[in-house]
Amino acid sequence: MSFVRLSEIPRTISFRTGLVFLGLFGCSFLALFGYVYWQTAVYLKTEADTLLYRQVENRSAQDPQLQLREIRNHAAQDADGRMPHSLFDQQGQFLAGAIEQLPPFTAYDKPQEFRWKKANGHHRPVRFIVHRLADGKTLLVAQDIHDIREFDELLIRALVSGGVLLLVVGLFGAVVLGYSAHRRLDKVSRSIKGIIEGDLTGRLPVRGNNDDIDRLATVVNGMLDELERLMSEVKGVCDDIAHDLRTPLTRLIAGLERTQRRGLDEAQYAASIDAALNEAKSLLLTFKALLRISEIEDSARRSHFAPLDLNLISADAVELYEPLAQERDINLTLEPARFPAVMPGDAQLLFDAICNLLDNAIKFCPDHSAVRLTVISEPNRVGLCVTDNGPGIAQAEQEAVLRRLYRAEASRHTPGNGLGLSMVSAVARMHDMKLSISDAAPGCRIELTTRRTA
Repeated sequence: MSFVRLSEIPRTISFRTGLVFLGLFGCSFLALFGYVYWQTAVYLKTEADTLLYRQVENRSAQDPQLQLREIRNHAAQDADGRMPHSLFDQQGQFLAGAIEQLPPFTAYDKPQEFRWKKANGHHRPVRFIVHRLADGKTLLVAQDIHDIREFDELLIRALVSGGVLLLVVGLFGAVVLGYSAHRRLDKVSRSIKGIIEGDLTGRLPVRGNNDDIDRLATVVNGMLDELERLMSEVKGVCDDIAHDLRTPLTRLIAGLERTQRRGLDEAQYAASIDAALNEAKSLLLTFKALLRISEIEDSARRSHFAPLDLNLISADAVELYEPLAQERDINLTLEPARFPAVMPGDAQLLFDAICNLLDNAIKFCPDHSAVRLTVISEPNRVGLCVTDNGPGIAQAEQEAVLRRLYRAEASRHTPGNGLGLSMVSAVARMHDMKLSISDAAPGCRIELTTRRTA
């Protein structure tokens, strides 16, 4: 477990995102709790005011003598002063009731509040209404709102304690997220550092939960796979160039040295020059093929892609190679698709790829054999398949034959430069096609397919 300093956690995106969500959730919490508090307080006050107005209405409808007697009885019955009533004369002098002094008020028949000091010295919050009676007396109807105030304080304490708890839990969660993100990025950074130092087999760690970092790591790992493949190809090309081009260069140099040492007549001298030119042209063709593959892999021609039908291109390729097949009595057949095999691509490059596959099949097949080109047009994919009944490709070499200049031991004495399938592979990658090599029992089966697009 790697040690993460606390000072590094606030710089992580996860920690800052946690703080943002903490702020949003805190504001939502305050707004919701404030709304609940406001609605509850308004409801309780409204209920208290409704009760006060009802008491005022009932007292006002009573006869003065009955009213005075009922107020005195009410004061005796309501010993705790939960709902005190009082009556004052025209000059504001106390007549009866629990509250002996008229509190200050701003208007008649308007609910107001004051703190009532009882005989025992305790102060109680009271909500009251002052009403002028028809005979000029003043009626005071009040209600003790101590319970309402306690409920308000309880709600406020719940708000404060909930806010503190939310803040603590949110900060703890943000720290945990920041710590987890920092540890994960540390692993990614160590992996990248190892790759920079030369370990191209290293890959970024993936958890498998398909989150943002996982998706980014998957894309980067795909890029590293391609880089590793390209570096392996470069190394393989260097090795194959050193191995395969050494022989023609040696023959070229040896021939020129023999020509230089020996006294040759004009015909022999011309023959030596022709042999050297043929060797040089063969080398030049090899390098031109390498440059063409590099051009294809550069993907610079994707902008020229257009819809094309593989049936038409395959027919042109078969027509081109029919004479070569007939020379060796090879039965070259085309099985077109019943439906158009349309895909976006470069017609010339796909034609060259098909020609390379047919050329290889005819070259390595024995006389009086068969080569078949099949066009694939299915609901979910299009492509083509070349099948022959020649010696085939060993399973151990089915990936190696796609490398540039690679030639199997069984085909080293066959004319060619080992770049045909490399070019086909490059065209397949450029067109997002899958290249697969399998055993046709006997022979070889090479398939190029891609998903059908709308």
